[in-house]
Amino acid sequence: MIMRIFQVSTHPGKEAEFAEFFHKTAIPMMQSTPGLLQLLPGTPHGDHPTEFSMVMVWDSLESLKAFVGEDYTEAHIDPSERDLVRFRRISHYELADA
Repeated sequence: MIMRIFQVSTHPGKEAEFAEFFHKTAIPMMQSTPGLLQLLPGTPHGDHPTEFSMVMVWDSLESLKAFVGEDYTEAHIDPSERDLVRFRRISHYELADA
């Protein structure tokens, strides 16, 4: 299984607009994606008022690639969020047994 961590920092003043996109578009889209086993969305907290994140657990690298394409290491951005986002970071890990 693959854990994908996607972090976004919005432009200052764009937090509410991005939050609407995050809740109404991004989360529902991800919840209906084949191969995605778990989704943990995170919204701003404390010292980081412009940061949002998604931790995703995929059943396989093949499922992740089917969703984002062969270049899965790049952060893919929906055109409607492009002007809201200042910084993106994406990381991948093999899911470890707990």
